Amino acid sequence: MSDEGTFCLVLHSHLPWLPHHGTWPVGEEWLYQALAHSYLPLVDLLHRLGERGRRDVLTLGVTPVLAAQLDDPYALRSAHDWLGNWQLRAQYAATRWRAEDPLLRELAATEYRAAGGAIEEFETRWRNGFSPVLRPLVDSGVIELLGGPATHPFQPLLHPRIRRFALHTGLTDTALRIGSRPDGIWAPECGYAPGMERDYADHGVRRFLVDGPALHGDTHAARPVGDTDVLCFGRDLEVTYRVWSPKAGYPGDPAYRDFHTFDHPSGLKPARVTGKNVPPERKRPYDPDLAAAAVRRHAEDFVSSVVTRLRDLRERHGRPGLVVTAYDTELYGHWWHEGPAWLEAVLCGLPAAGVRVTTLRGAAEAGHVGAPVELPVSSWGSGKDWRVWDGAQVADLVGAGAAVQDELLALPPGERDIRDPARDQAVREALLTLSSDWAFMVTKDSAADYARRRAKVHGDRFGELAGMIRANQHDRAHHRAAELRATDRPFGHLDARGLLS
Repeated sequence: MSDEGTFCLVLHSHLPWLPHHGTWPVGEEWLYQALAHSYLPLVDLLHRLGERGRRDVLTLGVTPVLAAQLDDPYALRSAHDWLGNWQLRAQYAATRWRAEDPLLRELAATEYRAAGGAIEEFETRWRNGFSPVLRPLVDSGVIELLGGPATHPFQPLLHPRIRRFALHTGLTDTALRIGSRPDGIWAPECGYAPGMERDYADHGVRRFLVDGPALHGDTHAARPVGDTDVLCFGRDLEVTYRVWSPKAGYPGDPAYRDFHTFDHPSGLKPARVTGKNVPPERKRPYDPDLAAAAVRRHAEDFVSSVVTRLRDLRERHGRPGLVVTAYDTELYGHWWHEGPAWLEAVLCGLPAAGVRVTTLRGAAEAGHVGAPVELPVSSWGSGKDWRVWDGAQVADLVGAGAAVQDELLALPPGERDIRDPARDQAVREALLTLSSDWAFMVTKDSAADYARRRAKVHGDRFGELAGMIRANQHDRAHHRAAELRATDRPFGHLDARGLLS
C-alpha cells in the first residue's frame, strides 16, 4: 500500500459514428488521426507497462460506437491506407524542406519513421480490429474497461425505456467484443439525472463518473448514490485542470507542437506553439529537444500536484485520500502531440513518489468509499449542467430528438419470435439521431453544419422506415433497411424486440 494515497486516471475514448461520411476536416479523418496519434501509442504504452508487471494502470472508457468503427473492416482498410498516405506526406515534406531550417528537415524524417512504425504496429497487432487488442489488456488486469450506452446519447434527455434499451445494447456490445460485460460505465458527457442510478443497478453497473461540482468538489472518495450500491466517482478538477482546462493547461506551453498550424501542401504540423497570440506565419519550427524538456517539467509538476493534493486530503479527512482525473483519450497524441510521453512519465513517476496508481475498481476495493449522496442534475460540460445539450442553441435538435422518441415508442411491435430487420434498422437510426455529439458540435460551433446534417440524415432515415412499418409495407421496409445497413452498420446484434414489444 502507498504512503501518500491513491490516484486514478480515467481516459474516455469516443468519436461520433463516422465511417462512410467523408474526409477532412470532418468525417473519417478524425477517426484515422485519433487511431494513429492516440490509440496506437496508448495501447503500445499499456502493453509495455503490462510486460513490466504493472496491473490496474488506468481505467479506459471505450464507447460502443468507437469500438464498432475500429472493428469495422471498411474502417480498418481505410485506416491502413491513411497510415500509408501519412508516410508519403512525410516523404514529400522532406523534399519540400530540404533547403529549409534543419529542424524542419528532422521533423520530416521523424514523421516518416513514426508513420512507418505505425504501419508496422497496425499490420501486426491491429489488423483484426481494436477489440482483439483490448481484450488481453482487460483479461490480464492491466486496465479496467468501462462501457456505455449505444451511440453515446445524452441519457438525461432520453425516455426511460429508450435509455434502458440503449444501455443494455451498449453493454451487450462490449461483452460480445471483449468477452466480458463491464461493471462500470462512462456515462456520455457525465450526464446525470436523479434516478438513473437505479437503471445502472438493474443492468449490473456498479461504477460511473461525475464531474467534481456534482459532489460540491468533495471528490476524496467514491460515494454510493441514493439507496443503491452504485458508486459515483468525482473528477478532481483541482488536479485535472493542471493538464487541460477551459482556459489553460500543459498543452499550451510554447515548446509543444502546435495543433492548429498546418503546412497545407504536406498536411503536417511543423510549428511549435511559440506563444499564445503568435500568428501561424510567425510560429517557430518544432524543436523536439525543447518539447522533451517541457514533458519532463510538466510530468514532475503533475506528480508534485497529486502528492500535495493527497496530503491535503489526508489532513482534512484523517485518512488516505483519492484523486481521480479524467480526460478524452484523444488529448494524448492527437490534440497534444507530446501527451503519450507525458502520460508514461506520470504513470511511472507517481508510484516512485509513493502514490498508489489504480483503477476505479481498485480504488473501491481499497476502501475509498464514503457516505451515500443524492446527486443533482449534472454533466461535465459548460456550467456543469445540461446547457450544452439542452440549451437554446440546440432547441431544434432537442425538439427533433423528442419527436423521434415519441414516434419510435409508438411503432407497432413486430412478431415476438422473429427479428424484423426493418424495425432493427429503424431503432438503430433513431439512436444515432439521439447521439450527444450533434448538440455538442453545434453548441461549441465545431463543425455545426456537419452535425445538424448528420442528425437530420439519421432522423429522416428513421422517419422513412417508420412510415413503411406503420403502412405494413414490409418488402419496401426490408429492402430499404438492407440498403442502409450496407453503409451504416453499427450494432448488428441490436434487436428491436427489446424495445418494441
